[in-house]
Amino acid sequence: MHRCNYNYMTTEKQAPAAHDEALRGWFTGRLPAGWFTGVPDIKVDREEITIIGTIAGPEGAGEASDAEAAAAAEGRSRRFREETREHRIEIAREAEHKFGRKVSWGVECNGQRVMFTTFSVPVMTRLRQSERQVLDTLVDAGVARSRSDALAWCVRLVGQHQDTWLAELRTALRKVEQVRAEGPG
Repeated sequence: MHRCNYNYMTTEKQAPAAHDEALRGWFTGRLPAGWFTGVPDIKVDREEITIIGTIAGPEGAGEASDAEAAAAAEGRSRRFREETREHRIEIAREAEHKFGRKVSWGVECNGQRVMFTTFSVPVMTRLRQSERQVLDTLVDAGVARSRSDALAWCVRLVGQHQDTWLAELRTALRKVEQVRAEGPG
């Protein structure tokens, strides 16, 4: 999920890798210094920019039970969400105008990831009967509510089990984009 194209709102054309760097640099400069304990994870695709920052866990969470620590992390995440809402909306509006993509936010606290906003995009596909039967089996078994849900479930499952392969594929794609950008005009 780290692919960029050229549809951002500036007058200068950049290669996708340079665009990613410019986007990350913009957010690095725009995000308040005290929000996150480190550099936020910024993911980009054609429609969305997702920012996930790590926030400090509550004091004493290390000595608490698992349930108490999880509840404390959830409370800390909710507090961060409420305290930063107006500022996050302002930053998102600027970024959406500048880069032509929706902005989603989330935090990680004590190993728990909480997404505040996400952007769902419809994807059209044609499936053969054998492929539709797979989706229908998932629906009939109660794994998914609809074929659309079943397809999303399949994509998530592949993503979970193929992280290494997908990471290698993304690296190769970035290399191809770099070689194209360096080629003749």
